[in-house]
Parts: sequence; C-alpha cells; structure tokens
Amino acid sequence: MLRSVSILRTVARSPITTVVSRYTAPHVRALTTQSSDTKGSSSSGGSNGSSFMWLALGGLVAGSGYYYYTTQDGCAISSKFGAAQKPLDYQAVYNAIAEVMDENDYDDGSYGPVLLRLAWHASGTYDKNTGTGGSNGATMRFNPESAHGANAGLSHARERLEKVKKQFPSITYADLWSLAGVVAVQEMGGPDIPWRAGRKDAETSVACTPDGRLPDASQSHDHLRNIFYRMGFNDQEIVALSGAHSLGRCHTDRSGYDGPWSFSPTTFSNAYFKLLFSEKWVDKKWTGPKQAIDKATGTLMMLPTDLAITNDRVFKKQAEIYAKDEGKFFEDFAKAFQKLEELGVPFKPDTPAHVFKRI
Repeated sequence: MLRSVSILRTVARSPITTVVSRYTAPHVRALTTQSSDTKGSSSSGGSNGSSFMWLALGGLVAGSGYYYYTTQDGCAISSKFGAAQKPLDYQAVYNAIAEVMDENDYDDGSYGPVLLRLAWHASGTYDKNTGTGGSNGATMRFNPESAHGANAGLSHARERLEKVKKQFPSITYADLWSLAGVVAVQEMGGPDIPWRAGRKDAETSVACTPDGRLPDASQSHDHLRNIFYRMGFNDQEIVALSGAHSLGRCHTDRSGYDGPWSFSPTTFSNAYFKLLFSEKWVDKKWTGPKQAIDKATGTLMMLPTDLAITNDRVFKKQAEIYAKDEGKFFEDFAKAFQKLEELGVPFKPDTPAHVFKRI
C-alpha cells in the first residue's frame, strides 16, 4: 500500500525500553543430516569410529558458527551460534535508526517514510494459505523480489540502513527492516508499536515471493480485500493500515504517481481520513496513471485504492470513525501494523515485546 513517502521526526527523545511478555511461536523444525553407505562406517563393533566421525562433524559445524532450520515455506535459513554473545540492545538499534532518518537532501528532509514502506512491503507478501512470504527472511535483498515494480525505490531505504547494520552487525536484516518501520511511525508522531526480535535472514533467493502479492494502487475495493484477506486481515484492519498514507508522497519515477496525500506529509496523523471526506477529489489531467487531486489546491493526491475506501460501505464507515477519532485510529493502526510485521515469523516461545522510548 505504501508508495514512496517521506517524513520528519517530531517526538521527544529518551533512551529507555520496556519489555513485555508476549505470545508463543510456531514450531520450528530442525534439519537433520542423514548418511547411508558411508565408507568406514560400521553397524556393529564400530562405535568408536562412528563417535569420532560425529565428533569431527560437530566440530565442523561449531567451527562454522551456523545452523540451519526450515520455515513453513521450506526455505533454509541460517543463524549464527557458538560462543555466548552479549544480548543486543534493541533500544540502541532503535536510536541509531532514528538518527539516520533525517536528511536534508532527501524527500521532505527524511528517510522515515521510505523506511516505513520498506517494512510494509517486506511484510505484506505473506500468504496464510501457503505459509510463505512475510518479513522473515528479508528476501527483498535478492532478485527477482528486489526488482518487483511495487518495490521500486526501496533500494534507498535498504542502503540507508546499511549504516545501522555496520554498527550492529549481529542484527538480521529481517529484524532491522521491521524495526525501522516501528521507528519511522513512532518518530513521526504515531503510536507506540510493540516489536519482537527473532526474524532470520534467508541465504538465497529461493524464498522470494512471486510478484503481485502487494496491493496495486490502480485497483478497486475488491482487490484490496483479495490482497489483505490473503494475509489474514479483516476490513477494519485494511482501513487502519491504509491510514499510513497520511505520510509522504508518491514519485513518478517509482510508482508512477505523483504528490503527497496530505498537507503535512511529515506527520503521522488521521489527516488522510479527514481529507478523504473534506476535500473534493477530481481526476488529474496528465499523461500518467489515473489519480485524483484535490480541487481546491491541486497539490494533494489520492490513488484509486484510496478513493475505493469511500466507495465501499463497510470501508467508508470505518474511515469515518478514524476521521473523527485520531486516538482510535492510532490504537487500531498499532495493532494491525504489529500483526503485519509478525506474519509468518517463527518466534521462539515467550519472545518478549519491546516498547521503545522515542529519542
């Protein structure tokens, strides 16, 4: 849903983090290695040789510092282990991400919106029927997913986060990208969003999802339902997540569309919903894809999927609630966005949820 967008941080700063106990995770299956007809092996009387072989193999595995497991989609994903490491300070990672958000030479002076879009698109590929896609794996690092049309321009976000990855090399890209979405929302004035660590990085492109799993902005309300129902969302959650369009702008060289959704594209608010109903929207006369602009100033834009919310009875009713009650929108968005970022992630049991302090 999120196209190319940008935002400035507006909230007070503090370095404390709160950890809350959360839910249990899906079962993770360990891969085992089997061998047959191996030279030098023995079925009886050869326990010493066999023990030596497995001891040596164990040494190789430990020396390499990796193990493999499979997710629901069967993708092998590696994770480092070995000597005990100091627990990662995720508040420090949060702070580092916030520090690289501001940039005068980038859109509206901030990378915040494109970081949010990266987190959204990395997560929004989940398919509940096959158990594939989602933020686990960070598969947008590979072709063909990185080249999908819906992901145009997200290389800016991925490259920007390399600064943080170098500072905290033990964090996975999958965790880093999803955490960046939380940072962007909170530092732009949005609600607190609980976040859990535990995503792993895919080693190859085998787990890349097919093109077409993310929303197509040129479509109608039926398309929105098809896309979001596949992930496991309901109508209320669809509208709540659409409210992120209060941030930033579209770019002709990325999505093909042009312009911001609101007069304050650097502040997370319910302005998107207010403007949907308060402004008169007319078709923009240009050679680009069909989009609407506000009749009063011609400086704002809405996508066909945005206007589809006002043309559907159920969507419209929910959008009207959010237009009148920003607190309700914030509450529902936080829940829906946390759900989005956790789709398909095999968290360990009792993985804590972090609630971060803004910097």
